[in-house]
Amino acid sequence: MVKAGAEHVIEALKAAGEPTRLRILSLLAKEELAVMELCRVLGQSQPRVSRHLKLMTDAGLIERFPEGSRVFYRLGHDPAHRALTDTILSLLSQPDERDAKQLERVRHEREEAALAYFERVAPQWDQMRSLYLGDVAVEAAILRAAGDGPFQRLVDLGTGSGRMLALLARRSKSAVGLDLSQNMLNVARLNSAGFEAAKVELRHGDIFDTGLPGRSADLVVVHQVMHYLSDPAIALREAARLVTSGGRLLLIDFDRHEVESLRELHQHRWLGFTDQMIQGWMEGTDLVGGEIIAVPAQARGPTVKIWPFDRQAG
Repeated sequence: MVKAGAEHVIEALKAAGEPTRLRILSLLAKEELAVMELCRVLGQSQPRVSRHLKLMTDAGLIERFPEGSRVFYRLGHDPAHRALTDTILSLLSQPDERDAKQLERVRHEREEAALAYFERVAPQWDQMRSLYLGDVAVEAAILRAAGDGPFQRLVDLGTGSGRMLALLARRSKSAVGLDLSQNMLNVARLNSAGFEAAKVELRHGDIFDTGLPGRSADLVVVHQVMHYLSDPAIALREAARLVTSGGRLLLIDFDRHEVESLRELHQHRWLGFTDQMIQGWMEGTDLVGGEIIAVPAQARGPTVKIWPFDRQAG
């Protein structure tokens, strides 16, 4: 067990030793939250919540990280402080039911806003995407990263307009495209006419809980989806669960950037990702990371990266 000095333990206990701060720790144990989201759940003013957050940040119990114009908080990763936080939370008799309900409301509203955006833009999705991505270069890199196949089963999580299915289905004996937006699935159905649709199945489903059997696909793709998600780590663990022995997971998304308009205009929750973030979220899976591919930024857009992960055969 990782040990901490007496002064650090006392400071951390003082920082945690207040009802609202215990509620905040309980909430952050569930997911990262923005300051205003915490205010809404707690029913308290921004200055008051910010004071609590500063005390716990200074004590090392939580971490502050900016995402564009917003600031988010999460539990600290220092092993000694995290062990102390986990112990404190384990002593609480039960979670605050009011906070749980308010947190679920915040999640629901966040998801509704993203889904409404997808429903609104579905018909123009590929055209909009091309404003920020160099499609030819990106898709050529995806084909290289995927390999020649043939793949027994391709799973495209958050399939959108079905572009990845169109790109990779010819290398696959069967394919599944899953999306939460029915409008997006309708667009994918229209687009599927030209790429052997008989072997492609389009499903309504949740990337966090796909309902697909484990270790059932030798190629799983998560393309330009993570930046919309409240908790990419959960989605990545679910994606990893689907990869069969000898199979590959491809994560395609933006490198870390500061294009704030993507958040304001297109509902991006994350302004890209660092390699360390992706690697950290994949810890605990038994997939091994491969060579990362970077496709340089186009005129106004950020760099696109492809993070491959493999499950060893056997």
